[in-house]
Amino acid sequence: MDLLLLAERENTLLGREFLTWLWYKSEAQDGVFKSPDGVAFGLRMEKSVAVRGGEGDNAAAAMVSGPGGELAEARTGLRHGKTVDKAVLRLSLDSNDWELKLSSQDFGVGGMKTPKVETESGDGVDPDALFLEKVFLIEKGLSLVDQVFARFLQLRLSPDWPGEVRGFRAWIKAE
Repeated sequence: MDLLLLAERENTLLGREFLTWLWYKSEAQDGVFKSPDGVAFGLRMEKSVAVRGGEGDNAAAAMVSGPGGELAEARTGLRHGKTVDKAVLRLSLDSNDWELKLSSQDFGVGGMKTPKVETESGDGVDPDALFLEKVFLIEKGLSLVDQVFARFLQLRLSPDWPGEVRGFRAWIKAE
């Protein structure tokens, strides 16, 4: 197998494992995560989750959308061995909210909505200020996702991972 194809496959598997774990942890922790410096922020999956299972001709996928985060059909897919392929995430920090779609295949972010940038009019307003504020908000949202991913990798590579898997299996069986 070509090394590039192998790397892409491994990235996809890691991405699907991460998104599946993220859904579990967001519900198990009531959507509260902490940054390395102890700052609490919110992260939930909502609106839309795509699950996928199998390979090649045996691949099966389902996209579930629901108001208010009702994603029961996607959870049923998890019970049948599927993993999360794409999801809409809502992040919250200091009364600011971000929404973004994250893909397991390439960790691609799509459709990011940042907190609203306050506009001011007048002569003393820097014309670049709005742009720079928007870039700051994008970077902040991505930083929150990066922090959760780093926590996942730390846990995934630790001896605590089997306990985490047991917790995940109990979560899947619930409801």
